[in-house]
Amino acid sequence: MNKDRMEGNWRQLKGKVKEQWGKLTDDDLDVIAGKRDQLLGRIQERHGLSKEEAEKQVVAWKDRNPTDFFERS
Repeated sequence: MNKDRMEGNWRQLKGKVKEQWGKLTDDDLDVIAGKRDQLLGRIQERHGLSKEEAEKQVVAWKDRNPTDFFERS
């Protein structure tokens, strides 16, 4: 997958991520840039969740929003 397509896919996912975890800022999403581990860390930090709970939420979100995007990063 080329860089432009990955960036476009991330822009689309950013809106869905922000809907789910509203305390994440645009700056957070820019730092995350499609990296799953960064997403988990920011969710934990902004929402005060344990690592396990953040992981559980991301897995549930991914099940509702099927994408292989995070497997590519």
